[in-house]
Amino acid sequence: MLRKRPQPRSEMELPTLQSRAMQDLTFIRQTMARSSAFTAVSGMGGILMGATALVAAVISFFNPSPSSFLVIWLTEAVLAFFIGSWTLVRKARAARIQLVAEGGRRFILSLAPPMLAGVVLSFVVIREGWISVLPGLWLLLYGAGVVTGGAFSVRPVPVMGIGFMGLGALALFFPLSWGCIFLGLGFGGLHIVFGTLIARRYGG
Repeated sequence: MLRKRPQPRSEMELPTLQSRAMQDLTFIRQTMARSSAFTAVSGMGGILMGATALVAAVISFFNPSPSSFLVIWLTEAVLAFFIGSWTLVRKARAARIQLVAEGGRRFILSLAPPMLAGVVLSFVVIREGWISVLPGLWLLLYGAGVVTGGAFSVRPVPVMGIGFMGLGALALFFPLSWGCIFLGLGFGGLHIVFGTLIARRYGG
């Protein structure tokens, strides 16, 4: 009776080696997806938001009443939200970056909570009549969102967030008449400066 010739050891280990290699490649891809910076933040979006904020700052400077201040800056906030969202999606599509992928999802989920907190606190502050607190509150919470979201983006983004937070902390010690100046410096100046930097270094 003939015995079946045993297979060489290398042939027996080949499927195992292939399986391990595929697992290693999957792990490497997932690690790169988690560690890669979210580059869809739009520099042009920052510049456009900054330009509209400067216009709002000038208008509110010549209309210093609290009611005018609220109307002007709440309108600017809505406009900036749509500009930022549109340019973010536009750049992501052009660069073939999925917003629901690991980097984009982390960026958005880290950015959103401070923004939502700012919306809720704004209603409370307006209801209580503490309108002079709003410029500092908006700058602080927006900056906090940019810092946390920027941890998953390119380096200028969290640095810009720190600048917003610094202006916000300073604005809390000044009356409402200075609010348009601080908001103009933050939402206007910082957006334009860092938007230009991002557009030059990272495109769009």
